Amino acid sequence: MEKSNQKILMVDDNIANIRIMKEIIGDQYEVFFAKSGKECLSIIHSIKPDLILLDIMMPDMDGYEVLRRIKVDERIANLPVIFVTTLIDDKEEEKGLSLGAIDYIRKPFSIPIIKARIKNHLELKSHRDKLEKISSLDGLTGIANRRKFDLQMEAEWRTAVKYRHPISLIMIDIDNFKLFNDKYGHLAGDDCLRDVATKLSDSLNRSGDFVARYGGEEFVCILPNTEKKGAIKVAERLRTAIEELNIEHNFSSVANHVTISLGVNSVIPSLESSIENFIKEADDNLYKAKKNGRNLVYYS
Repeated sequence: MEKSNQKILMVDDNIANIRIMKEIIGDQYEVFFAKSGKECLSIIHSIKPDLILLDIMMPDMDGYEVLRRIKVDERIANLPVIFVTTLIDDKEEEKGLSLGAIDYIRKPFSIPIIKARIKNHLELKSHRDKLEKISSLDGLTGIANRRKFDLQMEAEWRTAVKYRHPISLIMIDIDNFKLFNDKYGHLAGDDCLRDVATKLSDSLNRSGDFVARYGGEEFVCILPNTEKKGAIKVAERLRTAIEELNIEHNFSSVANHVTISLGVNSVIPSLESSIENFIKEADDNLYKAKKNGRNLVYYS
């Protein structure tokens, strides 16, 4: 059987149980282990598991508390968690399910049951991931859509507030795009949007940087943990990258090829700061970039 690339994180303070589980499923999935609740929470973001097998009775932090902490962290709240336990009390099971566990596996292990339940829950996780991905992508360009941007912006904003990190935003507009559509046709316009979206995405070097179609011919980039100087540098790289596509646009007021205007805003947000104002200031700078001649980066 070909080994799946799905990841399972098993959390158990008993080494014997870890070894048994590794023998049962280690040849089918990528299996990672944590020997305490604290260790689980410290490695979970780097591993990004598809399923967690969580022991309840652990000395430093029991499984219930681990699950509570997972559920309040929006980045991992939807991870499926199966409790693996010797507890057989219905009230205990009800407690775990009410906290958000999706299933129970009882010790001592029944190998066929373990394999069947893990397989079923990973298949469900895979289907949910596919549906979520489809719902978060722009149908034309294939990059993130406005809905995904709103969610990503909120998540990155909270992180920036929590750690007092800078965050930057780049608002982008294709110059004279209405004229492009009118003169070259909507099919060519769609091709242009796809090419620009792909180039913007390919021009972001860090894995945490994010680009989305904001609407129409507008795009937006979120640059976490980035100060103004770095954001301006990225914006100039994006502007140049679109020029280098050399998409013909003989009806532009700027050049004989497609260009973009960009507005940059950067801030170290606090609890009193507003996402709406942050976005508006970037959008205002985009307007100033267009007013001042287009094909340039404007920041304040």
